Amino acid sequence: MAISIDTFFLDPDSQGTLQAQIQQMIAQGILAGRYAKGEKLPSSRKLATHLGISRITVTLAYTELLANDYLTSRGRSGYFVSDNAPEPPKFAPQEKKTETVDWSRAIGQKFTGGSAPTKPVDWQKYKYPFIYGQVDKTLFDHANWRLCALQALGARDFSALTADYYDQDDPQLIEFILRHTLPRRGIVARPEEVLITVGAQNALWLTAQILLTQRRTAAIEDPCYHALRDVLTQSRCHLSPIPVDRDGIQPELIEDGTDVIFTTPSHQCPTSATMPHARRKELLERARDLDAIIVEDDYEFEVSFLGAPMPALKSLDEDGRVIYVGSFSKSIFPGLRLGYLVGSEEFIREARALRASVLRHPPGHIQRTTAYFLSLGHYDALVRKISKVYQKRREVMETALKQHDLEIAGRGVYGGSSFWMRAPENVATFDLKHALMERNVLIETGHPYFAAGAGIKNFYRLAYSSISEDLIPEGVSRIAEGVEQLSRQ
Repeated sequence: MAISIDTFFLDPDSQGTLQAQIQQMIAQGILAGRYAKGEKLPSSRKLATHLGISRITVTLAYTELLANDYLTSRGRSGYFVSDNAPEPPKFAPQEKKTETVDWSRAIGQKFTGGSAPTKPVDWQKYKYPFIYGQVDKTLFDHANWRLCALQALGARDFSALTADYYDQDDPQLIEFILRHTLPRRGIVARPEEVLITVGAQNALWLTAQILLTQRRTAAIEDPCYHALRDVLTQSRCHLSPIPVDRDGIQPELIEDGTDVIFTTPSHQCPTSATMPHARRKELLERARDLDAIIVEDDYEFEVSFLGAPMPALKSLDEDGRVIYVGSFSKSIFPGLRLGYLVGSEEFIREARALRASVLRHPPGHIQRTTAYFLSLGHYDALVRKISKVYQKRREVMETALKQHDLEIAGRGVYGGSSFWMRAPENVATFDLKHALMERNVLIETGHPYFAAGAGIKNFYRLAYSSISEDLIPEGVSRIAEGVEQLSRQ
């Protein structure tokens, strides 16, 4: 029996090669039980004609499946599903069981229901995506990243790929951070004072777990990074929201009894405010008076195209009370999930033990690939490229926002990748967001960033990291039209 050629088709949205798509299509058909053992596949010529691709591509895919024993060749008769091909799992049909567990009582601590909004996974299908933190594939250096990944897969790096580091990290990545990344922020550290994390958010979680208890108080910026608020809420500590102004968090408003202060001095999240030197000194003095620890989230310092970034707050720290959080996910790509913690050896020792008990360490191959990408100069080249593009996009967006009289509530002094916006008081940006989605525009609402939540409804964030320069003017025009329509209601 022959397999119908009509069951074969290519996905136009697939990121894989044509050869890989064909292999996957046939393998999945066998594993799902659609193609039975002994069934004949279409000839390479017929399948190539049907799919509109080169015959050699189909032949190579068949050859790979032949080598993996999914297919077998019978001389001139063609290709057939192998008798040794994996069999689909057999599940006996079962009726749905009635559960008797009361999960509302059984769950001791809930992690759902936080303030962090979800971003559309299909954001790329929108023509005007003004959302923050997504990768622009036109800017990413895929070719050199791929070469670094292949290099990390070589025999020379076999140990880095396969070893269980337990609580340690890739020494090459640590060395680059110590010699190149941290000195750019004015920070000097030893290997014992650095820990690789699964992104900056993992670093913030580790920090909260170690420093906070139900009896301790954490000061956070208001507005602030919403995922941080969720992390701190889960830690059950006391939260003390501190209003930010054009210079960031206001030290004099930090309450007595505060144990830990979380801040984003380089680019305040989400307003993009940059904390000046004098304010940083005030914050350090206030923390010293309180004997409090400061957690500095320096998530976006690389994107400083309007001028050299200010040294990190930690570079001014003489007491060892600042814990520094850095990330490569913003400048390389968010799916990398690679960040790092820098702090006193005693703190890092605890963070290392906690990380080991939860996930041991970030994957060795990812660490070594990143180490190569950094040390071979590809990272710096990527940052320079991104900075030039962002600067132009920012100029175009600023002009468009001014032309349409849209109010900018905050912008980065040295750069960044977004504008913090304020709509008229009677405009709920949650409604604006949904109205704009129907017009192929994506924006980010501002209310999740505030401690008051839905009580503050007229702020929104526009990022220029994921939208091309030529689409910005029309996108901003549509936003202005949406704001105008809602303001009249």
